[in-house]
Amino acid sequence: QVQLVESGGGLVQAGGSLTLSCAASVASGGTFTSYGLGWFRQAPGKEREFVAAIGWSGDDTAYGDSVKGRFTMTRDNTKNMVYLKMNSLKTEDTAVYYCAAEEVGRYDYWGQGTQVTVFS
Repeated sequence: QVQLVESGGGLVQAGGSLTLSCAASVASGGTFTSYGLGWFRQAPGKEREFVAAIGWSGDDTAYGDSVKGRFTMTRDNTKNMVYLKMNSLKTEDTAVYYCAAEEVGRYDYWGQGTQVTVFS
């Protein structure tokens, strides 16, 4: 099992940047590198949307079409941390952002979310 806590959300002007962090606490006997990690977001009245994912080593990443080229996901396996660097933010990026972990191809573990609000 793993517990995830996001931070770094806030209010930012369109065109600006923000970096989200996600701290992972792995249960005794587990290892952080056993988990693939993802970022998802949900805006009011909309379905949850895939933002980005990263493999255990950090070498493999994938991005949703709406953020490709603007967002970068990384992980630090020495610190049990994962990050989402968001550049060129748009008002449509406004949402609650969630960090999630998967072990067997399904995201079973989720953080509580952090709010990102982009204003014009």
